[in-house]
Amino acid sequence: MSAVFSLADWQRRGPDPFPPPWASAWGDDRYGVWAELRVATEVQRLRWIEPGTFLMGDESQPERQVPTTIASGFWLADSACTQALWQAVMGSNPSHFSERNSKQPGSPQHPVEQVSWNDVVLPPEGFLVRLQAFTAGAVAGLPSEAEWEYACRAGTQTAYSFGDTVTGEEVNYWSDKGARMMTVAVRSLLANPWGLYEMHGNVWEWCADASGGGGGVAERALRGGSWINDAGNARSAYRCANAPDGATRRVGFRFALRSTSPAGATEWPAPRSGVALAAGRGQG
Repeated sequence: MSAVFSLADWQRRGPDPFPPPWASAWGDDRYGVWAELRVATEVQRLRWIEPGTFLMGDESQPERQVPTTIASGFWLADSACTQALWQAVMGSNPSHFSERNSKQPGSPQHPVEQVSWNDVVLPPEGFLVRLQAFTAGAVAGLPSEAEWEYACRAGTQTAYSFGDTVTGEEVNYWSDKGARMMTVAVRSLLANPWGLYEMHGNVWEWCADASGGGGGVAERALRGGSWINDAGNARSAYRCANAPDGATRRVGFRFALRSTSPAGATEWPAPRSGVALAAGRGQG
């Protein structure tokens, strides 16, 4: 994705509408287009993920990879949902690595964990249901597995978006060479080429899809690995699953927003000093 678009590029590739009605700030930078959703005092930055195609699956077995098309663009949170954002929406914080934990204290900016797929998704009290009070009509949801891997890879074809190997400077995973043994605050580590943080490691992330059986209840897909799993689990293509009512200290999520506006409703803002066409109230 290009960080600076021409007007024609915006009209062909950009989000519709732009700026989105829910945005408190917006703009573009070296990673691409962003907008921010405000919930009380908490702000979540989201990245515009353009439509496109990629090879889905294990890159070490190219004969088994599947050409996959992401037909529609969508907004994706640039980080896992924080404890602070969960608290603002839900009024409580279920996380193990919170400020209450005297032995392994986290912070409001650590990812929320110990949340099940049901806690995140199901009406009437799920996080995503409540979040829609703040999204100005945009649909809040979890990314599909295909969308998640597409965004994680961010145009790369290697095992990780950083290459075929990773270090603790890039990914929070278990290692016998200095494992952190807990989560880190979101945006602590390097972003991938599309400006998404901790897609590898830190916490597993729930996806929308069902993924096999689980005692008669369809398990839900998990992606990304975690602080207590080895680096292999953090590969872009690695797949895992859990029962939808499972909630552990290694699992969190990031959410997506999708426009329901009719095509052609966009009014494109004027360029800002000829640098960024997506002129907004925020800074990149």
